[in-house]
Amino acid sequence: MEEKELPYVLTDSIGGTHGVYLEHTEFLKKYFNLVAMKEFLENQKCFGEKIKAIYIWWQKPAVNQELLQSLPNLKVIANFGVGVDHLDLKLISSFGVKVTNTPFAVSNATADLGIALMLASSRRLVEGRQIAVSPDTEQFAADWLGEDVTGATLGIIGMGRIGYKVAKRAKAFDMKIRYHNRNRRKEEEEQAVGACYCEKMEDLLQQSDFVMLVVNLTPQTHKLIGKRELELMKPTATLINICRGPVIDQDALVEALQNKVIKAAALDVTYPEPLPRDHPLLKLKNIIITPHIGTATKHARRLMMKSMIENIFSALNGLPIPNEVFP
Repeated sequence: MEEKELPYVLTDSIGGTHGVYLEHTEFLKKYFNLVAMKEFLENQKCFGEKIKAIYIWWQKPAVNQELLQSLPNLKVIANFGVGVDHLDLKLISSFGVKVTNTPFAVSNATADLGIALMLASSRRLVEGRQIAVSPDTEQFAADWLGEDVTGATLGIIGMGRIGYKVAKRAKAFDMKIRYHNRNRRKEEEEQAVGACYCEKMEDLLQQSDFVMLVVNLTPQTHKLIGKRELELMKPTATLINICRGPVIDQDALVEALQNKVIKAAALDVTYPEPLPRDHPLLKLKNIIITPHIGTATKHARRLMMKSMIENIFSALNGLPIPNEVFP
């Protein structure tokens, strides 16, 4: 019996700093014929009708009308991570193509980073390391102090999978947890982590020592935190963002940090990424910025890859798609 040909899947590149990891590629080739974008563009007539899926890694390849028109048998676009703000879902849907993401694979790693940023900011770890290794340091100052996390109030904006896992971790620090979400969690879920629902985001902002943003980027959440919201926060509060950069008005944040409207910020995401090297946020001492590493663990990335395989396999075989994203 003739062996069935593996489905053809388009990806942007393989290896290098932004391509699909080589160790992942070995696993992926058990299920698919991987075609890199360069190879596709050089042999479009050969591959155009064969490609059934697109494997998006680091928001590439860019999916536009021209690419969709060149792939008449495309069935599914599997996205790396949760956010799909870089995809035109209505356009893709108009071609009869499904979109998937990997929400379960990223939850733990991203929640861990949220807590790490909160701890690093509160205890001034980045500044502390610089003092410890500086050739100019002769002695450590007794009045160099941070803030306690234990017993403080954490406000979580966006209590989905990741937000709830943040709350579970924060409970271990005996934190008072407030949350704002489109939909209130079940009472037993609130009780399990000791969380109190704030129907108005303004109430959460006024009450919290740490405010953590864990929302999807949508037109409704674009610049969700601006000048007005920052002014509602305590002058001793810290703003933490582990979702998407445009959720914060960065110009307003610069002003708030410079004028001590809030005490500090810790960002895993900005816009653009990376920031221009002369951006004012990079010159401030009361901010920590990490290079969008919420899911950057070997385990999380492997889980994401396996989830993407499952999504593609299900879509191509007419099975229920585990993580379909709808327009």
